[in-house]
Amino acid sequence: MLLTITNTKSPATDLGYLLHKNPSRVQSFELSFGKAHVFYPEATANRCTAALLLDVDPVGLVRTRRGPAGEGGMLDQYVNDRPYVASSFMSVAIARIFNSALAGTSKGRPELVNTPLPLSARVVVLPCRGGEAFLRRLFEPLGYQVKAEHHPLDEKFPEWGESSYYTVEITKQVTLQDLLTHLYVLIPVLDADKHYWVGKDEVEKLLRHGEGWLQAHPEREAIVNRYLRGFRKLTREALARLTEDESLDPDAEQETKEEQEQAIEAPLRLHDLRLGQVAAELKASGAKRVLDLGCGEGKLIRELLKDRQFDEILGMDVSYRSLQIAAERLHFDSLPPKQKERIKLIQGSLTYRDKRLTGFDAAAVVEVIEHLDEPRLAAFERVLFEFARPQTAVLTTPNAEYNAKFETLPAGQFRHRDHRFEWTREQFENWGNGIAKKFGYAVEFKPVGDEDRKLGAPTQMGVFRL
Repeated sequence: MLLTITNTKSPATDLGYLLHKNPSRVQSFELSFGKAHVFYPEATANRCTAALLLDVDPVGLVRTRRGPAGEGGMLDQYVNDRPYVASSFMSVAIARIFNSALAGTSKGRPELVNTPLPLSARVVVLPCRGGEAFLRRLFEPLGYQVKAEHHPLDEKFPEWGESSYYTVEITKQVTLQDLLTHLYVLIPVLDADKHYWVGKDEVEKLLRHGEGWLQAHPEREAIVNRYLRGFRKLTREALARLTEDESLDPDAEQETKEEQEQAIEAPLRLHDLRLGQVAAELKASGAKRVLDLGCGEGKLIRELLKDRQFDEILGMDVSYRSLQIAAERLHFDSLPPKQKERIKLIQGSLTYRDKRLTGFDAAAVVEVIEHLDEPRLAAFERVLFEFARPQTAVLTTPNAEYNAKFETLPAGQFRHRDHRFEWTREQFENWGNGIAKKFGYAVEFKPVGDEDRKLGAPTQMGVFRL
């Protein structure tokens, strides 16, 4: 994980005074997640580059359990992208190793602190969940020139497509403090994850480092939401304090992450239609034990609880925070004992075999598959249809053809920034028929929502039966 910062104003080695790091020697620092090294690949009067190299220890993270698992359980496995891509680990390193520069102090050359310099920062490699367009929407309003090199998933297998990783260089006449501040905040925003639990102190950090620029940023809400990992109360409080708008009272009822994802579809009340139709399919199947895979914040579980037919409902999601919200929404702690016995919430991934998913009559996978990278769909298929193997499986996913009817959705964009794909009806049916043939299911395709004569319904459903 590598960040370089270059100054081209003579004497360029003034950068060393601002960073409090001597260009003539290499310095190493112990961090809770590994080591950091600061060195200068070049240090001349006309050009000076400082490099911050992180050596993250993924094995140590797992074995010593330093910090929580993080969104998606990234730190629960030895093999992951964390040692190689800029993330919240980099932000922590910036704050600890360049703390004086981030705070805007310099003992050696205090007059330089408020002096804009021709600086460029290069990050190798940066995850951009949302693509280059989102990357530019973050940095360009701040006055940066942005260069981004997109990396494929694997150069040897071009058919796998592009990854979400970029090498990024930003350039501007800017103070070092401002540059580091923008990197500190926006790197984890682009990664859309943090390696530690997010609490109220993160609101204070964000407001402190966002002072003077975040309030007026056109992507303010997206920055706040991602920086605080979608925690609704924290997001609401931060936005309220940024805007000083009483309508954003942090104690008021707030949009959940799921509701934010459904903003484009809201006029159709499509989310409610989906849940109702999925629940009806599960009931018609005669199932008593039901899986809700990718259960999110528990809305389908709450719907199923109303029907006594369902004796056991297991909700699984990769996001621990979503499971916490689900438990809150279901009032799990205060449910009567018999009701509580009907529900179980577990954390897990849909791309790894899980013995806890076997033995159920039916499974629901509502608006989930489009969040998986297409190369990983094969793993999901085996997890559900080969290993869990319920008698009935109900899947829904957006119909990409219908996107043309959403006036607020720019052409070519997906309905949500985390979608990895959105299929046409033909693509979904081809995939579903392939699944049915491979694993011995029969499949029926149904529309969800009002159908357009040419474009179909906004959501498409596949009902798989053994």
